Amino acid sequence: MTTREAILLLRNTLSSFYDIREIESMTRIIFEEVLLWKPVDIVMRDNEELPAFFEVKLNEIMARLMRHEPLQYILGKARFHGHNFVVTPSTLIPRPETEQLVDMIIDQNPASDLSVLDIGTGSGCIAISLARAMKFAQVTATDISPHALAVAQQNAKALKTQVKFAVQDILHCPAPTEAWDIIVSNPPYITEREKAAMEPNVLDYEPHSALFVPDDNPMLFYQPIAAFAQRALKNGGRLYLEINRAMAQQVIDTLRAHRFGNIQAHNDFNGNPRFVTAIKNNN
Repeated sequence: MTTREAILLLRNTLSSFYDIREIESMTRIIFEEVLLWKPVDIVMRDNEELPAFFEVKLNEIMARLMRHEPLQYILGKARFHGHNFVVTPSTLIPRPETEQLVDMIIDQNPASDLSVLDIGTGSGCIAISLARAMKFAQVTATDISPHALAVAQQNAKALKTQVKFAVQDILHCPAPTEAWDIIVSNPPYITEREKAAMEPNVLDYEPHSALFVPDDNPMLFYQPIAAFAQRALKNGGRLYLEINRAMAQQVIDTLRAHRFGNIQAHNDFNGNPRFVTAIKNNN
């Protein structure tokens, strides 16, 4: 099998399941992960005979992709903020929108030695990226899932990053024992009724506990996060939240009810309200 034949096989096999841009992206990722090729190699070596193991691996990957399994779970890693993160079915796959949240925090907080808390860390992508990019930040990350935290710890070790991890349920959170400069969270925010519109690669594989909230309680996590952050942030400390694009006003109202100031919604690169930020007023 040549490079060109492998690309045609991917396109023909997956065309009924994914659009052409997704297939092209998957093709680049597969060649990079299996053969360590860069995109330029695919172009320059299009008539090269590929090793036999590649065809075997390619067929295994395609069989799983046809069952709508996310490529990131198949390969066991996802790219986020310039680094590879281990991901498993215990963790959500990091989204590009969340990279925007990380960039916002970095840009707005240039000071050194800030204390940061990431609530619901999952793979640890937010906490680890902040720890790597911010000047001498002291970062703590919590999650209700010990399995997710084990993945996050693995990622922190692989990326040579110091992050403190702890099992914690924000719905039953004890009183804070320290004060933070920054609290960030990307909690579950998709309502049950939105399931019908979701792709099977998300619905059938990613952890529902990290995705969904009840239709009658979409603020399930934002209420306790706001209450906790009001107590746990230093005066002037900042709160950063990723949100359901349909719930910006509800999140804003929730933060206002908890006496936060300078509350702002921010759009993602698709023009959807995806983040809300706030500052704890001096009390």
